[in-house]
Formats: sequence, structure tokens, C-alpha cells
Amino acid sequence: MRYKIYWLIKCQLLYCVLSNCDLVLGQIRYSIPEELQQGAFVGKIAVDLGLDVKQLSIRRLRVAPSPRKQYFDLNLTSGILFVKEIIDRELLCGSNLDCRLSLDVVLENPLSLYPVEVEILDVNDNAPGFPKSQFRLEIIEFATPGMRFPLEPAHDPDISTNSVQSYQLQPNEYFTLDVQMRSETKKRPVLLLEKPLDRETIATHYLTLIAEDGGLPPRSGTVQIIIVVKDGNDNAPVFTQSVYKVSLLESAPRGTLLITLNATDLDEGPNGEIIYSFRSHLSDAARKLFEVNHKTGEIRLKGNLDYEESNTFEINIQAMDKGSGAIPEYCDVLVEIVDVNDNAPDVTLRSLSGTVSESAPLGTVVAMFSAEDRDSGHNGEVQCQLLNQLPFKLDSSIKNYYRILVQHPLDRESVPKYDITIICTDAGHPSLTSQKTFRVEVSDVNDNSPRFSRPMYTANVQENNVIGASIYSVTAFDPDVGENARLNFSILESEIQNFSIASYVSIQSESGVIYARRTFDYEQFKGFQIQVQVQDSGAPALTSNASVNVVILDQNDNAPVIIRPLPEYGSTAIETISRFAEPGYLVVKVSATDADAGQNARLSYHISQATHNLFTIFADTGDIWTIRPIVSNDASRQRLVVLVKDNGIPSLSATVTIVLSVVGTDSETFPSVNSSPSHPRSSPELRFSLVIALGIISIIFLIILVILAIKLLKNRNGIVYQHRSPGICCCFESRNTLNGIQKASRSVQIPPNYVEVFGGDPLSQRFRYESCSTLQSTKRYFIGTNGRTPTDGNNCISNETGGLANSKMYNVPEVKQPNADWHFSQANRAELNSSQYLEEEGARREIQCEVQREVQREVQREALRDEPCEVPRNIQRDVPRDSHCDGQRAAENDPGGPRKPMCARPPAIP
Repeated sequence: MRYKIYWLIKCQLLYCVLSNCDLVLGQIRYSIPEELQQGAFVGKIAVDLGLDVKQLSIRRLRVAPSPRKQYFDLNLTSGILFVKEIIDRELLCGSNLDCRLSLDVVLENPLSLYPVEVEILDVNDNAPGFPKSQFRLEIIEFATPGMRFPLEPAHDPDISTNSVQSYQLQPNEYFTLDVQMRSETKKRPVLLLEKPLDRETIATHYLTLIAEDGGLPPRSGTVQIIIVVKDGNDNAPVFTQSVYKVSLLESAPRGTLLITLNATDLDEGPNGEIIYSFRSHLSDAARKLFEVNHKTGEIRLKGNLDYEESNTFEINIQAMDKGSGAIPEYCDVLVEIVDVNDNAPDVTLRSLSGTVSESAPLGTVVAMFSAEDRDSGHNGEVQCQLLNQLPFKLDSSIKNYYRILVQHPLDRESVPKYDITIICTDAGHPSLTSQKTFRVEVSDVNDNSPRFSRPMYTANVQENNVIGASIYSVTAFDPDVGENARLNFSILESEIQNFSIASYVSIQSESGVIYARRTFDYEQFKGFQIQVQVQDSGAPALTSNASVNVVILDQNDNAPVIIRPLPEYGSTAIETISRFAEPGYLVVKVSATDADAGQNARLSYHISQATHNLFTIFADTGDIWTIRPIVSNDASRQRLVVLVKDNGIPSLSATVTIVLSVVGTDSETFPSVNSSPSHPRSSPELRFSLVIALGIISIIFLIILVILAIKLLKNRNGIVYQHRSPGICCCFESRNTLNGIQKASRSVQIPPNYVEVFGGDPLSQRFRYESCSTLQSTKRYFIGTNGRTPTDGNNCISNETGGLANSKMYNVPEVKQPNADWHFSQANRAELNSSQYLEEEGARREIQCEVQREVQREVQREALRDEPCEVPRNIQRDVPRDSHCDGQRAAENDPGGPRKPMCARPPAIP
């Protein structure tokens, strides 16, 4: 028997594999018999799906998880679907003719889902069985032939031909078997009395009933029927109909009345009292859900119905009177359960991609889920949608299965993650809703370039900075994440003053901090610009640039440098001043420069030490003025210490010592001062006479200048012209004592732009006036460039023209105003420090020293001659007090000519 069953299973399996494996509407269907062993072959699913077996592991072919028990599994090596658990069709589907198991096969890369149905074929593995091993019947002896006695049918869990097909009764003379059709598939055995019974003859009859199914080979079951012959009670209860049909809502509460049965018995007394009960072969499920009132025949609901578990019930009722030898009567109550929308849709995720790239193309599958409703009809129709406005859409090309697709481009920087909520609603009334929420992360793509906080930065750096110190920090931001947002800073290559930018600054690649690689000097350059680049670590890497203007801030690191007057002995400069200088007389101008800028180069001049309170200095320009007349009690050598300091913090300073030699005596210029009136200004006539005299003298002086200029231009061969006027003695002496000076001037090249500037009145550079007062009158004397003053009432002018006839360079220059602009711009200060200026200054000082030496020798010779015109002393350097004149200054308007000795400065003209 087992051998035949085994071959039958193999034949059915081969038949289903060769004939019944279909791909219908995207669904794969297999048919297998029940009770296959674990590992039994179901189908070559890889071949049916058109997949390469080698790609199954890579694409992660698998059976989608399900809350139900999994009976099948996949072999990734061979691509075969096999049995995982032994399948009992009767346990799964009961008496249903169609028994199918559904599963879903999931593929990834790309994500795909294939529904698979496996039909479970019935195998005749169950024999028909009766609810009891014996049936006991009591039949009254006067029962007439033809009476029918229904028997409980046999039950076979198999279906179709494998269920009960026929009944057989062992032959006997009293009873035969009649088979009654209860429905299209169910049969009921009925005993038919063939001849009258005689209790006295045979009190008990033993019969054997055989039930047989239609399987191959057929199976059968037997039951013994014991018939006891009794007397009396010859009427059995009678139902109005053999089958009752009842409809009951699934949501019906407990205690609901299904039906009230009413059987009648013609007998009286106990023989007519009917008792209702369930038949012995009623299923346990029906016994748990329903109850019958033994007296009234009411059938009520005592449990909770569930249409999804069972939609029909067959309740077998037996009615029997209380009489002796009672004959039972049977009826069936068919209960049809009406579905109620009591189940919300069941949403199950079949596959989920936890992350999706922000560059994913439209139509990319993000997740797949199923939505099923255990209800039937409209109550089981489900519609799903996505909550909120999301860049995704649903695709429901497969029944009860949905795919979530990318509908719009994704941008992780805008929305890094999405909480997708699925809402599924059935079509019942009222409708029921289920929802499921899951999260999808958007993975980053390097689609954003780094961005600096500003396109241009300005870094202010103090000069004399520390090497390696941080001077600035740039910041950048990349909206991407991970490696795509890891930034690296660098400085683009460029040159500053022919040096690579890398020798000036460096940048920390991770933090963007810029460091100095050298000490900056504001005086060398004021600033520079660098290009900073930031690059992320994505693939491909993206970059962005920004400019950093490095501005060098000045520090007060340069002390003022005094350029005028030039010190001749260490830090001491020698100057002269006339004893008759009036208040407001410009004595000397101190000029200095500072290499710094701004407030650090703003200089102020101060007199820190002075022999007498005789002078003042203008703090902004450095002009030193007299504040009172020089009296006889004042020292002939005035020592001033001038302090020049800048406005920096801390302030830097420089000092120069100026020794002023006071030249001229009261007896030389004012011989009759004692006889002068005590109040000369009291006479208006005297003041008027002085003005007229001064005007006449000025006109005569200008005429003489013009005549001298014309004659000197015509006579360059050394001829000397003399011109005398009434009251004025003009002595033009030709001296050859300055040949050494001329030679020195020829041997040393004087810069063409050299001009030596002195303070004082405009005529102090070439010709000067000196005022002489007596007790009787006030006179004006004209003094030549040699500084001679008239004596004994005679006025004389001597013009030294020695060497003029031998050189065309030495022309009588036109009297010009000295340049009173003592302020130097920053460019001029830098020019004063240049090498060209230093060379020119050295040449000038060498000429000046040579001139001074020649002047000293000439003065000594002049002193021996005892000339009548005495020159006031002008001590520029430490020379003997008896030297008359000093060669300190040369003509301003003839920088290329020889330098000539000049007398001390007279008082400034008011």
C-alpha cells in the first residue's frame, strides 16, 4: 500500500512540474501534492523567472517574510524552490476544494517582487471514519417493513474522490442499506427494514457497515451496528424539513437566536416528549460557537464568529422522544456567516531600501509593501495612498502589492530624510483604515561646492609680527555631509616681489587658519593679496576660491631722523644768529623724517634744553624763532637741544644739539647809541624820514643789481666794474683767494638739484640790509655778500668776483625767494633716505668743509692786511674768535658755482 502511494505522489509531482507550472499575469504557479517531505522539489523558480543562477546571491533572492508559517524556501545555489515544512492539506484548507499557498519572492538591485502560488493537491492519506465504533439502535418489534433508520455518516478529511464515495452493509435477512444524498458531495447511510422483527426470536441483531472512499488505492472504515428489538413506542419524532438554512452576521453578539426547531411526535406521554441534542459527530468548532436547548429546540450563539476563519457551519441535530425504544430523528441546520467589515487592512512591508541616493533617477523603487484585508467582497477591497506631499508615488500594477517610486528629484541638503506614512482604507461601510510609517534616509552626493562665508576677507596684521603666529582664519561651509563635507584649505601659488607666496604665509589645511612665515615690514610693502582655495573630499572634488587682502599695519618701530640741520660734531650743529635779530626772527629750521606712517610719522618739535629763554619752536614745522631781542647779558653761544618725537605709542624720539653763535657788537653797528634820543618813535617826522630813506635805498639797490647783472653778463673775462653813488661807497674787489674753493668745486661734482636753504628774510641769501642807528640820525647801510660793513661813516660794497672771468658757470644769479615749504611728504622722506640723496649729501658736505677751510685761511690773511672794512664774526665751527667771516653758505640760485664766504645773518626785515 505505501509503495503504491509513493509512486502515486511521484507521478502527481512529475505531472505538476511538466504541465501545471504557469506564469500567469506575472504570477508563478506550482502544484504539488500534500505530505511531501522536507527539501522536496517544488519548481525551478530561477529558470521560470529568467534569472541567472550566479546572480541570485548578489541580487539577494529570497522569500518575503510573512506573519504566516513559511512552508517553502529557496536554494540560491540551484535556484530551486523546495518544501521547508511538511504540508497537511486537511489542516490548512479543511474541506475546501481549492487549497493554495501564496508567497512572495523578492529580488534586489533592482528591487522586484514576484507573487508565487503553490496549489496543494489532495492525497488519499485519510481513511473514512465513523464518530463511534458502535451504533446502538432500539427498534420496537412491531416495526413494519420499509421503516427507515438513518445512521450517522462516516467522515473522510480528504476531498473529492478521496472522500467517502460508498457504503456497504454486510448481508442479512432483516435489513438492507439505502444511501441518501444529503448534498452534492455528502451521502447518508439509512437502514431499511425488510421484514418484521420478532424480539422473541432474535432480540439483538449485529450488523457491520463499511464506508469506502474513491482514492487509489481506496481506503475504508467500518462500524458495528447493534440493533435491540423492543416493544411499544412505535412513532418517532418528525421534523418539518431535513435541512434548515440560517444566515447570521459575523458581528452577531453572544446569545443571538439562530433558529427554533419544532419536531412532532404522534405518541403521547413520555413517548411524545422530544429531547433535542447535537449529534455526536458535530465538530468541536461548532460545539464551541453554538448551543441547543434540549426542551425548546432553540439554537443560540454562545461564541464569537469570525468569517475569515469559517464562513459556514453545519449543525447536526437529533430529536428523540422519551419513550422506550425511541427512534431518533435527524436534521441539519446550515449556518451561513455574513461578512462584516471588522478587519482593517493589513499593511506589510515586503522590501525596504533604508537609504536612497539624492541622485536617484525618477522611478527608482524605494520600498514595496502589500495591503490585504481579511474581509470579503467590498469589505476586502483596499486602496492605499501616501500621506503628505512627498517626492514619491505609489505604483499598484500587481494586485494588493504597491511599490513606492521616486517621483521628483531629491535634495538631501533640503530634506535629509523622509518619514513615509502609508494609509490603506477598505471599501466597507464604515471603512476601516490602517497606516504604517517608515523612514527613508537620503544619502549624500557631492553636488554642492564649498562656500566661503565671504568672497573677500581683509586681514589686518601688525608689522614685526611673530613668525608662525596666526594672522587670520577663513571659514567655509559645505552643505554636504561625510567625506563630501570634509574641507581642505590651500593657498593658490602666486608671487609677491618675485618671491613665492608660500614664503610669506601658510594655511592649516583643516581649520583654515593662516599663519605668517616671515616678519612683515610696513616700510617694505603695505600689503598683499592671496587666493585661498577650499576643496571638499568628494568624488569628484569641488572647489571654491576667496581673496584675502593682507593689510600690514604700521608700528612705531622707526625713530625720527633729523635731516636738517646736519650735525657736524657728533649730534651738534653749528648755526649763527645776529645779535640784532628782532623777535619773530627765523633762526633755523629743524627738519626730520620718520619712515613710519600715519600717527607714527606725525612729528612734533620741542626745545628740551636752552641756554636762555630766548627761542621758541613751532611744534609742527620745526621753525625756531626768537621771542625777544638779544641783550648784552645773553651769552654769545646759545645752546639748544631740540627734541623731535613722533606720535606713536610708545613714542620714539631723536635729538639734535644746535649751537647758535651770536655775532655782531653794539659798538660796531650802533656807534652813537648813547646819543640817540630816548624816545625815537615819538617824532612823526623821524618816522616819515626813515620810510623815505628806506624806499630810496631800496630803489638804488635794485638799480645797482640790474646794472651789475648786465655788466657781469657782458664781461666774463674778469674785468671788474666799479660804480659809486653819492653817500655810498661800493668797493668791487677782485680776489683770488678762493682759488682753492674753485678747485675743490671743480673736483667735486655738486648735485644739480642741491639748494641750501636758510631762514631769514628773502634777501639774506645774497644781499642784506643792516640798520644802524645813532643819537643824531638813523641810517641804512647796504652790505655785500662778503659781509663787509662801512666804518667812519663810509658805506662800501665789496663784491667778490675772484675766478668769475675764468668760468662760465659762475653767473650773477637772480635774487630768488627761498623755499619756505619745510614739510616733506612721505615720498620725499623716502627720497631723503635714498642712496642718491646720501651721495649728493656727502658731496655737498665735502664741498662745504673745503669751503670752510679756504675761508679760514683767507680770513687769517685778511686779518694780517688790516683792512678798513671789518667783517662781523660768523662762527660756524669751532674756529678762533678772531676769524672775521666764515664760508658757511653759498649762493642759493647758483648751485653749480663756487661757494663764497658770507657774513652773519642780520635781523629779519619786519
